[in-house]
Amino acid sequence: MSFFSLTSMGGLTVAAGLAVSTTAFAASPEPAAPAPAPPAGAERVTNPIAEFAGIDKITGRIITFDVYIDETVQFGALQVTPRVCYSRPQTEEPKTDSFVEVDEITLDRKIRRIFTGWMFAESPGLNAVEHAVYDVWLKACKQKSDVPAPDGAKADGTKAEAPKPAAAKPKPTTAPDLTEPDVTEPDASEPDTTDTN
Repeated sequence: MSFFSLTSMGGLTVAAGLAVSTTAFAASPEPAAPAPAPPAGAERVTNPIAEFAGIDKITGRIITFDVYIDETVQFGALQVTPRVCYSRPQTEEPKTDSFVEVDEITLDRKIRRIFTGWMFAESPGLNAVEHAVYDVWLKACKQKSDVPAPDGAKADGTKAEAPKPAAAKPKPTTAPDLTEPDVTEPDASEPDTTDTN
């Protein structure tokens, strides 16, 4: 064999190897598409009541209290107002959160906002209200409570229609009689007690 034939055979071998690898590469399946996202869980449940726990650091008492959405409850010097309270169905992994506003009543009777944000029942230390005397955190969201609903709120979370004041009731649309003056006649059965001096 001559040098030329060995070189050409080597070139053919290299060319054949490249052809096989190119064919193998072209025949390989396309990269896998990203896996579809897991199906979205059940919708979150909107609850009309948020359950909080609070501690008075001076007495050491821990108190649990229920607050209706958009209502304010005072705990010590703090006023707690939940705006929404969401949870998941019982078949899902627990996830309970509430958007809460907490105000402090200062010694000079002024109201100062000390917290606005989300609280998470599964992570109470994440966004709990920490105060010099009181701590407050979310425990749960509930559909019903032993606490009676405040005026204007129902247990199902909808606002009751406010009763209209008596002055707002429409009056009858009869036109007054302008021909007769509005004078009350004295009763003839009673004696006349007017002084004529």
